[in-house]
Amino acid sequence: MVDFDTHIRRGHPVIFGLIILFSIIELAISAWLVSRFNLRHDFLSIAVRDRTRFLLFTSCWTIFFGLFYFALFIHSPTGGIMTSVLSHAVFLILTWIFWTAGAAAITAALGGGLNCSQHFVYCGQLNALEGFAWVVWIFVTFALLVVFFRGISASRRGDGFRGGLVA
Repeated sequence: MVDFDTHIRRGHPVIFGLIILFSIIELAISAWLVSRFNLRHDFLSIAVRDRTRFLLFTSCWTIFFGLFYFALFIHSPTGGIMTSVLSHAVFLILTWIFWTAGAAAITAALGGGLNCSQHFVYCGQLNALEGFAWVVWIFVTFALLVVFFRGISASRRGDGFRGGLVA
């Protein structure tokens, strides 16, 4: 039988570290773009401007709460309501909704991406914004799936969804 607790103890810091790292990259890109848009008013459209602002919010949300859950898990992986499957599920569902909305919205605003040979303003940065949004979405989706599977196993164990990610 596979010991999933060991995988969770090792994997949680890795996946949350990747989510935080790529959210920091997304924060840097989106903050720079928002500052340029506010200063120069040279955004491609209001949709691009607003969706870039939303991705700035989403990356800030993810960094703040991701660091919070990362620290709690490192401190006490088996105890407390904040390290429970339910708590992780609520955070990851909200985060997944934000990243899905943000990544899909910027993709739609850019028409799937910009062709930089046509000399769009901030072309490379906007394409990077879109790409990193989808990368974070993939990591959050993976983390959410793991939490759901751990929730099912905790429920079958009799711990319910208030049980920890690690038994």
